[in-house]
Amino acid sequence: MPRPRWTPSCPCWTRRRVAAGAAGSSAASRTGGRAPRSAPWSRPIPSTPSGCSGRPPSRLPDNALIAADSGTSANWYARALKFRAGMKGTLSGTLATMCPAVPYATAAKFAFPDRVAVGFIGDGAMQMLGNSSLMTVAKYWRDWSDPRLVICVLNNGDLNQVTWELRAMADSPRVPETQNVPPFDYAAYARSLGLEGIRVERPEQIAPAWEKAFAADRPVVIDALTDPDVPTLPPHITMKQAKSYATAILKGDPDTGGILWHTLKRS
Repeated sequence: MPRPRWTPSCPCWTRRRVAAGAAGSSAASRTGGRAPRSAPWSRPIPSTPSGCSGRPPSRLPDNALIAADSGTSANWYARALKFRAGMKGTLSGTLATMCPAVPYATAAKFAFPDRVAVGFIGDGAMQMLGNSSLMTVAKYWRDWSDPRLVICVLNNGDLNQVTWELRAMADSPRVPETQNVPPFDYAAYARSLGLEGIRVERPEQIAPAWEKAFAADRPVVIDALTDPDVPTLPPHITMKQAKSYATAILKGDPDTGGILWHTLKRS
């Protein structure tokens, strides 16, 4: 099974360019507690409704309400999304509190039941709180004048923000024993609650998934398998961060091939 990848960062409630690029993890099966990685795709699954990174996010409905969770979902959210007039966005105030995306998007629907809400969340936070929060959505969505609420799970099988912090700040390779996230079928779980669930395994499936979600007659969970090896690099890399990254690779990071491929591709 492939693994997802996404990353957003911090958009405020104003018009601004925010990015929900593509970071997450490549789908991979798990064996003996380790998560072997498949070869990287020619391009990562993007975490933005527009499809490919940098493409205008024209699929976002007017006046959409958009929330992002903490972690790499926030990084890409800030990089790739472009808010239009009338849209609102929010995420964890200090960029550290886990699991706000689904509760925030749900709260947005109670405050503005006639507007479309979208939440971006990683698979770690989805398992911590998101899955149980969907039960609230399943209970109340029929009361909303517009039932559309889309939760996009960046399913990369990895606690990706901490993984990259280890590499960039702690001279440490990825630690599978602490970073692996158990496989879970979020789309099937959504359908079991009476919601719609859509599985995205390849880049060409992204655009149809968003089109179907925004045309649905009920809330939708998009389970997007993404590549965790895409670096969530800041605009400017310090020498200290570069040295830590190199040290992590020299120490034998289990995903060296994938992260070097993506690093070189973006350099």
